[in-house]
Amino acid sequence: MTRPFRVLGIQQIAIGALSKDRLRALWVDQLGLEVTGHFVSARENVDEDICALGRGPCRVEVDLMQPLDPDRKPAVQAIPLNHVGLWVDDLQQAVEWLAARGVRFAPGGIRRGAAGHDICFIHPRASAEFPLGGEGVLIELVQAPPEVIAALG
Repeated sequence: MTRPFRVLGIQQIAIGALSKDRLRALWVDQLGLEVTGHFVSARENVDEDICALGRGPCRVEVDLMQPLDPDRKPAVQAIPLNHVGLWVDDLQQAVEWLAARGVRFAPGGIRRGAAGHDICFIHPRASAEFPLGGEGVLIELVQAPPEVIAALG
């Protein structure tokens, strides 16, 4: 069966901790990543610095995340490597095709993400109804913009 979408590359990695201070000390101060944005969401219980590694369509986001409330869910600090984001060339087709094959998606469906791209998450755990999940890893599928599709596709 032909897959109606392609995974083009890594769009982001997200790293969580109780405090972003030590994450920034390493990723920004020592490794030299540039802070390109900031995102806060009470619904997602997150305060994150959006950093960049590389330039242009091959740029990879490195999100440094801390919880707004460490006692609430989602607990972005619970798993230090919070999630991996993958560029896909057709998010809608990817979600439909994967769900039809038993992939479990996290609640929320396709929506606008912190960086302005449409996103959807593959749940880290399978269920009886959806027997395929990320086996402990939250996977974000990110709709690639035309310039990324041209560069990586």
